[in-house]
Amino acid sequence: MAGRFAPSPTSDLHLGNLRTALVAWLMARSTGRDFLLRFEDLDTQRVTAAGAVAGRQIADLQALGLDFDGDVAWQSRRLPLYTRAVAELDTYECFCTRREITEAASAPHKGGHRPYPGTCLRLSEADRAARREIRPPAIRVRAEASSQTITDAWAGEVTGVVDDFVVVRNDGVPAYNLAVVVDDLEQGVDQVVRGDDLLASSPRQAWLTRQLGGAVPDYAHVPLVLNASRRRLAKRDGAVTLTDLAGLGVTPGQVLTRMAHSLNLAEADETVSVRLLLDRFDPAGLPRTPWVLE
Repeated sequence: MAGRFAPSPTSDLHLGNLRTALVAWLMARSTGRDFLLRFEDLDTQRVTAAGAVAGRQIADLQALGLDFDGDVAWQSRRLPLYTRAVAELDTYECFCTRREITEAASAPHKGGHRPYPGTCLRLSEADRAARREIRPPAIRVRAEASSQTITDAWAGEVTGVVDDFVVVRNDGVPAYNLAVVVDDLEQGVDQVVRGDDLLASSPRQAWLTRQLGGAVPDYAHVPLVLNASRRRLAKRDGAVTLTDLAGLGVTPGQVLTRMAHSLNLAEADETVSVRLLLDRFDPAGLPRTPWVLE
């Protein structure tokens, strides 16, 4: 049994990322699970300095007192796993551009995702051969608008329609929804704690987990941290990373206190450690609304 934290090594972690990591650590440790660290680095165009960024991310997590079990995993080193998984699925080639999908699809689902209308599912082999001369295909899994329900620790039951989603992009890179499921299955992750902006993608991932013969994990989606304008926190919002805050004289311990206070686990001026927070931790007592960082 294991939980995990799986950031992309593209930039330093901000308070929203760190707060989610803290909750994920508390959830795993409070249930006797291992806690794993995995870097989602498949998009090589954006991660030319991935190693250096990952090193800073690890240092920030450790500065808060978070520890991990086993070796750090990198998705870019696990490509054969994704290839084998795709071979187990019922898939087909798709040549549609995003614009074509937008124009052909119905209204977007919750979370902004537009369901794929099945255009390339109906192509003949001759049509596919002709389109391969124009652009390389993505690979979609055949889901046939299945319905999947997951149970989230805080959101309760969430049901979504699973369309024929992409499992391999047209540049040959495994898609997020495939990689995250394959990784969790291979690593024994049965508890997924992450930001609630990813809640809408959980039904399709649960469906894919079952298609690959796995058991659906326990889900817990943490409300996001928002800026003063009630928008998702980002680095452009100012001093939101440990490095930024250190420049203002704010220590990692003070950051931990601030996050713990936002989670109803500490007083605003109390000195805490992650071990103390673990003793106090009760998932039922966590706030169900975003933390607005003024």
